[in-house]
Amino acid sequence: MIRFILIALSFFILAITVSAQTPPRSLEREFFKNILKDQKAIWTAPMHLQRHNTKWVIPSSIGFMALVTTDRITGDEIGEFDLPLKTSRIISNAGSVYGLGTVAGAFYLFGRSRSDDRARETGLLSAEALVNSVIVESALKGITQRARPSAGVERSEFFDGGNSFPSGHSTQAWAVATVIANEYPRRRVVRIAAYGAATAVSVARFTGQKHYLSDVVAGSALGYAIGKYVYTTHHRSSSTDSELWRPTISPQFNRAKHAYGLSLTWSF
Repeated sequence: MIRFILIALSFFILAITVSAQTPPRSLEREFFKNILKDQKAIWTAPMHLQRHNTKWVIPSSIGFMALVTTDRITGDEIGEFDLPLKTSRIISNAGSVYGLGTVAGAFYLFGRSRSDDRARETGLLSAEALVNSVIVESALKGITQRARPSAGVERSEFFDGGNSFPSGHSTQAWAVATVIANEYPRRRVVRIAAYGAATAVSVARFTGQKHYLSDVVAGSALGYAIGKYVYTTHHRSSSTDSELWRPTISPQFNRAKHAYGLSLTWSF
């Protein structure tokens, strides 16, 4: 909860400071209001499942339970390898709330300084998804109280005073990555980089012996769902969206040379 307050206040101050120089944008004004709406939608989502959702809910639940029952085995196995520890912890730092908050802030400031609505929105929605993910994963940690792999005899046990489930870094990384990837759907490099970074963070939380497989899988799925919801609900179309990769055809003619034709242009 402290992390949520810090990131929310930091981004609020940033938005107010920048907005003081130019007319305020609606996304900035609605930042906290949207978070409240998001939280209501996220926590009530299970109540809105339809019968057709069972085709993925049931298999996913079975697979998740299989991971939970084998977590102690896989966790103990990875614990025998000390080599990836240092590297894993360095990579996982990229998925911290501070690292991801910096990414969101960088997109926002770049967008405001260059009048790039897409980058500005990416920063705002990334921050919104980040705050939402911190709230949700913190609440779930408090409810499940799962012991971490380093907890000794009680490792992997639920309701034992731990905070292993779900992986917060995975939830946060996937929430932000999903927003970024959806904001730039035609930029394959951006999508690969965003999802690749989120995947690396999730894997690093397991190989770094901070979480179990089910922790990172649940956190990744949760983060993706939060990021997708935030983007789908609050994304606003712009000229950049409609013009990206769309060909522009314009007539070309020269009366003196009796030359006539068409020019075809793509924007990348």
